[in-house]
Amino acid sequence: MVFTVLAVTLLLFIWNRWRYDIVALLALLTLAISGLVPSDQLFSGFGHPAVVTVAAVLVLSRGLMNAGVVDTIARQLLRAGDNLLLQISLLTVIVALASAFMNNVGALALLMPVAIWMSRQHNRSPSILLMPLAFGSLLGGTITLIGTPTNIIVASYRKQTDAAAFSMFDFMPVGLAVTLAGVLFIVLLGWRLTPTRQQAANRDGLFEISDYFTEVTVTADSQFSGKTLHELLTALKDNADIVVLAQIRGDTRRNSPSTYSIMRPGDTLLLEADPDSLQLLLEKSAFSLAAKADSDEKTSTDRNAATSELMEVIITTASSLIGRSAATLDLRERSGINVLAVARQGKQLRKRLSKVQFVAGDILLVQGNDEAAAANLSALGCLPLAARGLRIGKPRQVALASSIFISALLLMAFDVLPAATALVAAAVAMLFAGIIKTGEIYHSIDMPVIVLLAAMLPLGIALESSGGSALIAQLLLVLASDLPPLAVIAMLIAATMLLSNVINNAATAILTAPIAIKLAQGLGLSADPFLMAVAIGASCAFLTPIGHQSNALVMAPGGYKFGDYWRMGLPLSILVIATAAPAIAWIWPL
Repeated sequence: MVFTVLAVTLLLFIWNRWRYDIVALLALLTLAISGLVPSDQLFSGFGHPAVVTVAAVLVLSRGLMNAGVVDTIARQLLRAGDNLLLQISLLTVIVALASAFMNNVGALALLMPVAIWMSRQHNRSPSILLMPLAFGSLLGGTITLIGTPTNIIVASYRKQTDAAAFSMFDFMPVGLAVTLAGVLFIVLLGWRLTPTRQQAANRDGLFEISDYFTEVTVTADSQFSGKTLHELLTALKDNADIVVLAQIRGDTRRNSPSTYSIMRPGDTLLLEADPDSLQLLLEKSAFSLAAKADSDEKTSTDRNAATSELMEVIITTASSLIGRSAATLDLRERSGINVLAVARQGKQLRKRLSKVQFVAGDILLVQGNDEAAAANLSALGCLPLAARGLRIGKPRQVALASSIFISALLLMAFDVLPAATALVAAAVAMLFAGIIKTGEIYHSIDMPVIVLLAAMLPLGIALESSGGSALIAQLLLVLASDLPPLAVIAMLIAATMLLSNVINNAATAILTAPIAIKLAQGLGLSADPFLMAVAIGASCAFLTPIGHQSNALVMAPGGYKFGDYWRMGLPLSILVIATAAPAIAWIWPL
């Protein structure tokens, strides 16, 4: 029964039809109904130290962002010049170092706008910089306990071997060796394997990925009211590239309308255009953006909004916008945000803008009237794709936040306090210091990840208590019986790595850590090197965009396809195995 639940759960993870936390909750409910886990242990995962530690790390990452600790470093990267090798080196090294001490997705989010700005300034495709940046964030996460949730999970499983949990810097020797080897490969050769999937960025305008699908309303005072589409397009043809997909008048919609179709006041035009062309159209025609243009007052507001600063943001995998539309969310009234257009890699959207259901990786062209809009976008799970999204913190905040964070690390390193206690204390200290606001605490916690961890831990318990882990370990023992221990470590890294490329890496660690312990016991060896192998394998998912959030985030702005990742990811994975296996055997005697 446990294997059936596990198999269905893995298939649902791979299918990716439902978000991973929903799948994990379904697995948890199945365990409850079938009685595979005692009712008093069913929700024990929500109070597990590993889950609390992950939540605290996410809060601290937000505090470090607010204080400008990483932004201060990122600002210096903008002075790197036009040397491509230097840009790749600095970006990859900095994101790896940042990922060692904060959430790796957070580190990527801070440096991704810098990489895009660099590509725009030097007329290069952003795909050259973004995949090395994503892979660098994964490598850096292997260095410390808090670098990635998988390390926190693996550390907690060590207690099952009657030893203390791994401490803050126990991961550093092996993680640092893997990171150094990986970064050197990326800088010297790996970036050359990344495909150039899109045009070089426009250095004068907003970052371009593809044409936007948007809609405008013909206004009564426009000079083109009562004229034909041909006259409008002729007036713009030398300076703008616009395709009219449909013309809507009342309840009547005409797809691909004739260029000699006359435009009447109140008509809605569905357009495909890049941001510059859209801006030029609005300026020349005095049309209004169609969002909420149902009254004279709102039409005027929208027209004024069109002249405001526009901003491009990407929807992250944890965004609350996923599966919903701008109309159902009512973003303008609730968050002060106008969604003006949407672009989706590889698909041409022909629905009404208000009907488009957002998916992870969508790029939105938005407009907000004040600084609160930027904060609201962050709360909604959107990341800016322009350098102006960086917030350079005050020096006093940088020093204060760094002092609080380093103090927590020292308390953990010298075993004064457990990791969860020290990190929660640091988060509370940042709250009282004014570095992070009360509302930001809960916005910064990635609840889908927390629910995933808390729901999957009982499944790991069921797998172990039912004898499933022992059975899998016995099968692996048959395969490994004639292999040297070093080869078994390499095999375990490879198997964990492959699994991590198709399901969430935290779930991978929960499922494979108990199997690794049983395998070590069956071979009569120490469990420590086997747990380290799981930590490295679960963190290094380089073959697919679904293996890790960092990979998914760069897919749309980099213009990558699903099959592009293995081109650099496969040799990097082989290098990680070749580096990690002997390093583990040397640092953690078998």
